[in-house]
Amino acid sequence: MPVVTFEAAQLTRAQKQELVRDFTESAARITGLPKESIFVFLKENCPENVGVGGVLLDDRKKRAAG
Repeated sequence: MPVVTFEAAQLTRAQKQELVRDFTESAARITGLPKESIFVFLKENCPENVGVGGVLLDDRKKRAAG
């Protein structure tokens, strides 16, 4: 059971569908395993729960917009 895990900010349903489809197709092609054996987990992270360079992403976005 191969597993692909992808973490990102909030995604639209269309983005999730595309990621799952493309990750599954690529993993199956590269490994030679059937698509049905590939598991894809998408983890969405709120900007207030992620920090970069010592600053929360939520704060960085507010500063850039302000």
